[in-house]
Amino acid sequence: MSERLMIAAAPRTLIGKQVRQLRRNGYIPAVIYGQGEPEHIQLENLSLRRVLRHASTTHLINLDMTGNVRTVLAREIQVHLTRGDLIHVDFYEVNMSETITSTAELIMTGKSAPAIRGGGTDVLLLHDVEIECLPDNLVSEIFVDMSRITRAEDALYLKDIPAPEGVTILTDPEMLVARFEYEAVGAGTDEEEEDMTSPGAVEVITKGKEEDEE
Repeated sequence: MSERLMIAAAPRTLIGKQVRQLRRNGYIPAVIYGQGEPEHIQLENLSLRRVLRHASTTHLINLDMTGNVRTVLAREIQVHLTRGDLIHVDFYEVNMSETITSTAELIMTGKSAPAIRGGGTDVLLLHDVEIECLPDNLVSEIFVDMSRITRAEDALYLKDIPAPEGVTILTDPEMLVARFEYEAVGAGTDEEEEDMTSPGAVEVITKGKEEDEE
């Protein structure tokens, strides 16, 4: 179950170019959508940063709207392209009795028997999966137990990974998740550098943009 984080929020009347003044006063514009009409709100900058540092886009957040608590997910976090300042957040309001879809990160735990013996390493080939669950069952991580690999030729597929209670994994169960790989002999550094600079080597978790109308 996700930890429920709380932050105060208030209705927002400033829109368009006026939100620049809002930011100068230490508040971040945001929108709540998902249940009814979208609603413009504002949140104190430092408090919002602290909450998002823990919640990101995968943990439930309680927005306290002057006593009216709204349970949401931060679906899109927009930051300035160069300064990294928060610009805007889109919150998706959840219905606690309806299932939602989200993304969970796969985390390796333990070591395979071949890795313990040496001569190679365990490799995670799939880094996240799409899940479906009720909001109270939402998880941000699913653990991949590498100790289940006992031979070098073994591999773990998604169908081998137990889902947390109340969670359904929607990603193809035949996807290869992890395996043991022998150390390459005489591997060139050029290929390694190319891998690290390829588009797929960087994961974007927030959306950058210039400051404009909201």
